[in-house]
Amino acid sequence: MSPRSERTPLLADRPRDSDDSTLRAEEEEDAALHGTPVPPVSRRAGMRELVLFVWALLATAGVIVLAVILQHHNSIHSPASTPPPPPISPGDPSAGGPYQLPPAAAAGKKKPKRNLIFMVSDGMGPASLSLTRSFRQFTSSLPIDDVLALDAHFWGTSRTRSTNSLVTDSAAGATAFSCGRKSYNGAIGMLPNHRPCGTVLEAAKRAGFATGLVVTTDVTDATPACFAAHVDSRWQNDEIALQEVGEGPLGRTVDLILGGGRCHFLGNGTEGSCRADDVDVVRIAQEKHGWGYTNDRSGFDELRLGKNVSLPMLGLFASADVPFEIDRRHMADVYPSLSEMATTALTALEEATKDSDQGFFLMIEGSRIDHAGHMNDPAAQVREVLEYDKAFKTVVEFLEKSDTEGILVGTSDHETGGLSTAWQAPGHLPVYDWYPTVLAKANASAEYCTFLLKQRIATRIATSPPESKQSLADWINQELVIRRLGITDATEAELTALATNPLAANPIFCSMVSERAHIGWSTHGHTAVDVNIYSSGGAAASKIRGNVENTDIGLFLIDYLDVDVEEITKELEHKLKGTSSSAEALESDMVETGGHLVGWGGDVEFQARRQSLFAYS
Repeated sequence: MSPRSERTPLLADRPRDSDDSTLRAEEEEDAALHGTPVPPVSRRAGMRELVLFVWALLATAGVIVLAVILQHHNSIHSPASTPPPPPISPGDPSAGGPYQLPPAAAAGKKKPKRNLIFMVSDGMGPASLSLTRSFRQFTSSLPIDDVLALDAHFWGTSRTRSTNSLVTDSAAGATAFSCGRKSYNGAIGMLPNHRPCGTVLEAAKRAGFATGLVVTTDVTDATPACFAAHVDSRWQNDEIALQEVGEGPLGRTVDLILGGGRCHFLGNGTEGSCRADDVDVVRIAQEKHGWGYTNDRSGFDELRLGKNVSLPMLGLFASADVPFEIDRRHMADVYPSLSEMATTALTALEEATKDSDQGFFLMIEGSRIDHAGHMNDPAAQVREVLEYDKAFKTVVEFLEKSDTEGILVGTSDHETGGLSTAWQAPGHLPVYDWYPTVLAKANASAEYCTFLLKQRIATRIATSPPESKQSLADWINQELVIRRLGITDATEAELTALATNPLAANPIFCSMVSERAHIGWSTHGHTAVDVNIYSSGGAAASKIRGNVENTDIGLFLIDYLDVDVEEITKELEHKLKGTSSSAEALESDMVETGGHLVGWGGDVEFQARRQSLFAYS
């Protein structure tokens, strides 16, 4: 071995810093290579390490002392009136997400005059937006970067489960919005213990706001009912109708109601009634609670899109539901659209509050998106979403022009149908495409085609000789399949099935459209998929940005208006004590499965709610 290798570490020639720690590392590495003992640490290096250790120890101690002093200073000078909000008890089945209302003592000064419009796209999931966006681009020859009004106001997503199921129904979903609390499927403004919960609409009315409900379904249906009624089961429509006009424990809490559901407001001795009793709710509303009333298109037109409305106003424009938009546009002389009713409500409520210190709360629901999902009818659903988008844009433009502060929040209670913008035919490879042109050719819903088929059979049933199956199949093909649905390649099997089993016509029509458009469905019921949140924006709405619970949306509505739902809840509990039908009513409407109460679902729920599939009156 050379003298140099005995004196100098093997790695000593590589570039290095001049500090002792680097030299020490090289000596240790060289010793390991040669199998020789590590040389002892020099006295100078040891002193340096000792000084550095003492310095680090003193610096750490100083930082700790400084932190303790600052914490003590902050605890002395922080306001005692603003403690953190109490955590939600994990044992409360109605507890929602992390959103907490500010403590009453810390609520601060009264908020300025403001308007709140809450929109519900019942049954609309994310796939519905993809379907509608592409359909609109295709039918209007728009570029691929052209988006819906909803797309431009996307805000976040919402989780939708109820207290007794991962898949919510509209009642539990709307109770989460109206009360800010979770509940069981079927609950109308009620909690899992069958105690009522005050709603944002009721609290707003008590605080001096004007209030309104606009829907395209029966106004006693789950979503509107949850804002202005309190019953154990969503099927108590007759009771809901009475409470909505002012016969509830709080008296009249709604100023404006526009939609369908006229049959629940007419005594059963009246033509068009579907009530189980002879109570004339319209008469009670007019004579006892001062409601104005209109029930047809001419009466709606007299309202002049809200410029000629005297509150309270009740407008019931259909016996059950307003027809699907794909059909309603051909009957515009009979039924107003969602966007027309929304415009009327906005104008009427703004006019009614122009000299008030408070603004208004308005709930608008695109109700029949859900029904198209239940039926699996994509041609009907895409037009429903387009009309909802139009109403949404109407509200945004209203807020931009209004002198009063306001905000729009929109979301869905759940998704319906398990919609997929792709479908793989059995026994075939997947096709990476779907075809908007199929939906564009349809000018009627499967529901309306089924209605026309029922009429045909009813008028020919007494003829002699009776109409043959082949003659009926030919009529179905020409008048319904080709003329209404735009399908020119119906198979013999499809036409035979329609002629021989007309009771199954609706799902057959829907399947014919869906399969040719390559649109898939996983269910005729609801799903647990997260749904989108939309907003006109602003700093206030940052509290519901991102992924939140549906109850967080309800709590935000309450917080934005700065109203006291707890006071309303206490009053309801006092007035309804001992009067609730609670378990008895619930047990008649729900079944016990696996230890959980499960509400009516899927086709059973949908068909039970609709007393007639053909409610165009």
